[in-house]
Amino acid sequence: MTPSTPAKDLVVLTADKKVQFALLGLLSRFHSLAIRQPDADYYIHPGKDPGVLRNAHDFLRPFVHSHAHAVVLMDREGSGKEEWNRAEMEKRIEHDLAVCGWEDRAAAVVIDPELEVWVWSDSPHVDGELGWGKQEPDLRTWLREKGFWAASAGKPGRPKEALEAALRAVRKPRSSAIYRSLAEKVSLSRCTDPAFKKLTDVLRAWFSEP
Repeated sequence: MTPSTPAKDLVVLTADKKVQFALLGLLSRFHSLAIRQPDADYYIHPGKDPGVLRNAHDFLRPFVHSHAHAVVLMDREGSGKEEWNRAEMEKRIEHDLAVCGWEDRAAAVVIDPELEVWVWSDSPHVDGELGWGKQEPDLRTWLREKGFWAASAGKPGRPKEALEAALRAVRKPRSSAIYRSLAEKVSLSRCTDPAFKKLTDVLRAWFSEP
């Protein structure tokens, strides 16, 4: 290894533990992603979503030469700049990262409105992971009856509130492990969220098998 060769493939900065665990679960399925397994380090920004938006570049500056790539993940909801759309936030973060030395080796993924939107795929694993495997009515029927999920909508309008209500109803504690477990099990093709697609496209561009 030459002095200019990064020691590791990837540094990951997330706004909280649940997003970190979701990515850990996703990257454990590198074969399904059709990539090699990256050698990665993971960090959580102490300033949560607003901190990531403001100064992810400062947090990641020490890793510019030691890591080949960087990926930043945060929610749009709770960022303090909800009037911005996800593309504007991503552009701002990626510009700041490029200026501080990452150039085109870093990507920002802003989940709109928040991570829980990735939970609500049509996978049968979702009910089981949320404690609804044998519940009557089934989870989606219950959410519609309670007003969390419009009949014509593909996902709940407020995904985080829907998840929290579902867990409360079956007295299942909320934990970051739920997000990791779902990421390890749910078919990647079932999640059509634009931020999820950007993340998987970026990982394939950086780490695709030769």
